[in-house]
Amino acid sequence: MDTMGETDRMTSDPQIKSALQNQDVHTQPEKNTPAHSGCGALLVLCAVSIASLSGLMLGYELGLISGALLQLREVLALSCPQQEQVVGALLLGAFLLSMVGGSIVDRYGRRFSIILTAVLCACGTLLSVCVPSFWALLLGRTFVGMAVALSGTASCLYVAEVAPATWRGRCVCVYELMVVLGVLLGFGLSWAFASVEGGWRFTLTAVLLPAFLQVCVMPLLPQSPRFLLAHRREKEAWATLARLRGAASPDAVEEELRTIRVALGAENQQRFLDLFRSQDNMRRRLFVGLALVFLQQATGQPNLLAYASTVLRSVGFHSNEAATLASTGLGLVKVGGTIPAILLVDRVGPKAFLCLGAVVMTLSTATLGAVTLQSQTHVSSLCQSPVLLNHTPEGRGYDSDFHTHLLQGLYNAHFRSKLNNTHYRISPAILRSFNDTQVHQDLNSTEDHSVVVRNSGIPAQDSGRKRAEIALESMSMSEVSPSLKWISLVSLLIYVAGFSFSLGPMVYVVLSEIFPTGIRGKAVSVVSAFNWAMNLLISMTFLTLTERIGLPSVIFIYAAMSFVLLMFVMVFVPETKGRSLEQISKELAMKNHLDSTLLCHAWRKKPKSDLPLEEKSLATV
Repeated sequence: MDTMGETDRMTSDPQIKSALQNQDVHTQPEKNTPAHSGCGALLVLCAVSIASLSGLMLGYELGLISGALLQLREVLALSCPQQEQVVGALLLGAFLLSMVGGSIVDRYGRRFSIILTAVLCACGTLLSVCVPSFWALLLGRTFVGMAVALSGTASCLYVAEVAPATWRGRCVCVYELMVVLGVLLGFGLSWAFASVEGGWRFTLTAVLLPAFLQVCVMPLLPQSPRFLLAHRREKEAWATLARLRGAASPDAVEEELRTIRVALGAENQQRFLDLFRSQDNMRRRLFVGLALVFLQQATGQPNLLAYASTVLRSVGFHSNEAATLASTGLGLVKVGGTIPAILLVDRVGPKAFLCLGAVVMTLSTATLGAVTLQSQTHVSSLCQSPVLLNHTPEGRGYDSDFHTHLLQGLYNAHFRSKLNNTHYRISPAILRSFNDTQVHQDLNSTEDHSVVVRNSGIPAQDSGRKRAEIALESMSMSEVSPSLKWISLVSLLIYVAGFSFSLGPMVYVVLSEIFPTGIRGKAVSVVSAFNWAMNLLISMTFLTLTERIGLPSVIFIYAAMSFVLLMFVMVFVPETKGRSLEQISKELAMKNHLDSTLLCHAWRKKPKSDLPLEEKSLATV
């Protein structure tokens, strides 16, 4: 959940990526790991490909809303809070489902859950498109959010459990690439249909294709052997694993089943409340995981992803087509930034990527904030289009010169002759732009700063009559200079690149490494729910916060949080490069580990330990 790496669950859901790594992807496979060849390899590839479509759907849903919102706010006359609710509806559905998703997947199976979520996604999409109203859109997006959260969990578990140990790392790459490709596809289709009347319908319904494919193909694919074994269906588990491993010998299949039984036994020994105990520094480990997820959201990635086209319009890309085309560049950068991170993480280590990304994000958001400050970006332009209802009560089309005439003087005869008995709500920013004292008095005489222009041209309060309400965009009196406009875009692109190779994928790598195997699933569930909750909170307050303090101030907050991220990673996040999960877990279990990290690895006296001599060195960091 990511997203932009969210990706970013955003771009961004820890449960999605950590689930794929629930089994140690960094350790060498056992010698008895079944070989892969022939029909077994083809079956695994098919299963991974179809299940990974959930990643494509997740990324697509995160990417499409940016461009679709530009049309939806005009078609449905959406206010700032309503736009926030449209964005937040998907996140709300994902948050609600994340709290019970694990139970559903464990009870009914990974394959059934993937099919169920594809149906949920299709129903939510059809509801949003076929019933064009604000409340139907909210309900539909909530269903889609539930589908995204559940399918992410189910698909990742399924991929991890059908793939052999030698392929598991590459399967992680497939899923991550599908997420960022989905974001790019969402941006791209939003741009393609930006100038098409009702184009938002085509953008929303495109997700039906992968959902339909999953519903049709998933019943033909095998169950997860791990799920079958957990439900004591031994014979089915053996037959399924033998089918997946193709030419593997019966002994090799039995050895892999034995490994799965050991892992299941370790998980059953750990309780949920163990996460909140001080034993083995578990409570502090949970703190590190929650803090990383919080900073992933607080650095602004969800908002700059969901509102990318809207923000770009406010800094000079005035048409829907220009704004969505520019935001498509963000999707391309996201893909380009994610690939090297996936390929180099084992060599460089996640901590180095996180530190470098934090520096890049701090500098780019500080630059973007300074540029928006210089361009005098007005707040209301993030919320409103120039005209929310494009027709006068008499059915006449919108006059493109209206806004210019209004700024020149409310009583200009040119527009007064065109627009009669029409009610306008003027934003405070535009109200301040008028120098005419009488205009201020007339507009301030009504509670919502409104005025009715009658045939005679005399302003009057008329709260009782039915009238078309048009919200005007609060734009700068002067055009944004081309240099500032392009600096804004470049800064945003650099920010997305920094996120894509750091916070996007690396947070989930860290989460998969700092928790012991037996309790990792429970820890990831807690962090996942917290991730969706933070994503919901931050996304649903972006426009409101921007309206209160201004876009530059909000972006400067993101810059400050990126700097906090840098400090946090340097102090709290352990170095995991070149270490097995067992070594990492032993180091984190030492009581003095985080304390010594706080002192920047200052020398401390080694604690007495019953560990063998060769393992005592692990007590110091």
